[in-house]
Amino acid sequence: MWNTIQKTTEFLKTKFSFEPEIGIVLGTGFGGLVNEIEIVDAINYTDIPNFPTSTVKGHAGRLVLGKLGDKKVIAMQGRFHYYEGYSMNEIVFPIRVMKALGIQRLILSNASGGVNPDFEIGEIMIQTDHINLFPTNPLIGPNIEELGTRFPDMSEPYCKKTIAKAHEIAQRLNIKVATGIYAGLTGPNLETPAEYKFIRTIGADTVGMSTVPEVIAARHMGIPCFAVSIITDLGVEGKIVEVTHEDVQRAAEKVEPQVTKLIKELLRA
Repeated sequence: MWNTIQKTTEFLKTKFSFEPEIGIVLGTGFGGLVNEIEIVDAINYTDIPNFPTSTVKGHAGRLVLGKLGDKKVIAMQGRFHYYEGYSMNEIVFPIRVMKALGIQRLILSNASGGVNPDFEIGEIMIQTDHINLFPTNPLIGPNIEELGTRFPDMSEPYCKKTIAKAHEIAQRLNIKVATGIYAGLTGPNLETPAEYKFIRTIGADTVGMSTVPEVIAARHMGIPCFAVSIITDLGVEGKIVEVTHEDVQRAAEKVEPQVTKLIKELLRA
């Protein structure tokens, strides 16, 4: 695995003109943030050796290098999910490559279903913690010593200093944000009412199908993480309705400009 990471990294170094400082993972409905990046280089996933291919509608499948908020960034315009049939190692492979390319921090975004009864559709939630409900873990198997320790600490999965700074910025920009815990499941089906109730009972505020494996891999490598989630549908008793993927995309896209503004200012800070 380490040799594969190195080979892909060396290939990308021949294509990219500078070393990125910040990695960004753009989830469903967040593709518009790319329009704010001063793009220097870009390459399709299909042209990158050993890279998976994004199969989800709304995920462009492109790696973008550029500047955002005065920082050098590398952005995944589309991520990989367990429900697409990829292994955990394939899902987190790009995060490991971004680390090898030089990133010092990771910013992630996602669309999720709100199970906190205080949430409404369009709510922006900064993640403070997560619950891994995937049936496996990206660190299972032989440990890659070049990346991190066998038993990484997860007492601070999301950087507290960055969360505090994001709250300051949101208040200054008059952007309403909440904080909460994200539960990660496999999908691709949305949850049943009983499952939503279970997820809320165990302590989560939202539920989605991504982010958790990427954060586990990043923290294994010592990368501080910040994640923001848009509530695109509700798993609250009395508010559960039939939802399509298109509904989720539209709900995320409505709020995405505010999240983009928040992330840009966060990078400047």
